[in-house]
Amino acid sequence: MTAQVGVIGAGAWGTALAQALASDGSAVTIWAREPELVDEINAHHTNSLFLPSAQLSPTVTATNRIADMGGLAALLVVVPAQFLAGVIDGLPDGERDLVLCSKGIEAGSGRLMADVARDAAPSARLAVLSGPTFAHEVAAGLPTAVTLACSGGEEQWRRLAPLIARPTLRPYYSDDVTGAEIGGAVKNVLAIACGVVEGLGLGQNARAALIARGYAEMLRFGQAWGARAETLSGLCGLGDLVLTCSSTSSRNFSLGKALGEGLSAEQALAGKNSVAEGAATAPVLADLAHRQGLAMPIVEAVCRLLAGEAPARAVVSDLLSRPLKAELGAPA
Repeated sequence: MTAQVGVIGAGAWGTALAQALASDGSAVTIWAREPELVDEINAHHTNSLFLPSAQLSPTVTATNRIADMGGLAALLVVVPAQFLAGVIDGLPDGERDLVLCSKGIEAGSGRLMADVARDAAPSARLAVLSGPTFAHEVAAGLPTAVTLACSGGEEQWRRLAPLIARPTLRPYYSDDVTGAEIGGAVKNVLAIACGVVEGLGLGQNARAALIARGYAEMLRFGQAWGARAETLSGLCGLGDLVLTCSSTSSRNFSLGKALGEGLSAEQALAGKNSVAEGAATAPVLADLAHRQGLAMPIVEAVCRLLAGEAPARAVVSDLLSRPLKAELGAPA
């Protein structure tokens, strides 16, 4: 059986996607950087480093040679956002569908992932897959719905949807690539803030308020960049925000919880195999918002915490003491 689709990146989310795509017996090739992980996946059908709970299908095969991925019809790219350019640059030249599954903004350049991929692989046809997804649930075959935003419109959707859709993995069509990207990037930062609320023991009322006000910041930023409000109110925006702001299964929420409990960002991130994308995204997001004249006080508060500028309780106190104003129709 020859694989039609590949997954670049064997972290928890990449491994879960590979398993979901192989759940109907389809052949799937996954690229991993670590040779020992390639050997483990091929010999034992497990990934003890990033997703130890999953038993992988024998139709998932691994390689650490990026050139092996060049002949596949579609590639789901699931490497951390800050490494996306370097990995894609190693692919052989050629037209192919690249489905971007990383959620973040590139530090330094301020580029969204589609812009990074477009510069690194100008002949590729780009799409974005994003939504409320915990990797261990997807790997276990629990029902999951995602946004599949296609830069090539419905023609690309008709090509990609059959390659990705499975009985428990349901993609919904969009052509708003920018909206899908911004929803995923901003929610990671807001999830850190919700984790801080949990770490400080501030209660469910505070978390719900933060989600609502954080969504207002997401919407404000997204619309300034051309995203549609209906995209950000869907799976890849509000749906993903609600999920990752409510559970320690979220790496970003867990990071925020540790900050709320008094750890520094350096201590909270030490020794982790997985990446909390929000930590890298927060400062560049705040900078881009500042350049646009956009008020994003929750994002700015997260940046202060990550930089160690003030303890968590002081940062929360500053947020609560901001001037009172209307909920709608005025800057946050």
